[in-house]
Amino acid sequence: MHNQERIYKMLFSSVYPLYIQKAEKKGRTKTEVDQIIFWLTGYDEQSLQQQIDRKTDFETFFGQAPQINPNVSKITGLICGYRVEDIEDKLIQQVRYLDKLIDELAKGKAMEKILRT
Repeated sequence: MHNQERIYKMLFSSVYPLYIQKAEKKGRTKTEVDQIIFWLTGYDEQSLQQQIDRKTDFETFFGQAPQINPNVSKITGLICGYRVEDIEDKLIQQVRYLDKLIDELAKGKAMEKILRT
């Protein structure tokens, strides 16, 4: 349980730059990272920036998300040794969805594939 609580309380604003860094190291862009976040959560540029400025934790970030994309069930596969589709804790699953999508971006997958279109 301890590990889960840590994820709940992790600040989105401290992980966000790491997502960007990971993407940019592989020749992808902040714009693409943002696009993934918008697709997954329903945030837009302004509301995402507000979450970052408020230093919200992941629990709040996903709890206040305007709309989790209905196609998240199409996100499958392993992340950190877990099958994302089998994670029972809803919040942990949402965090891992985001990790998985950023991973796919860094691995050079096309945006259409990442966004499950």
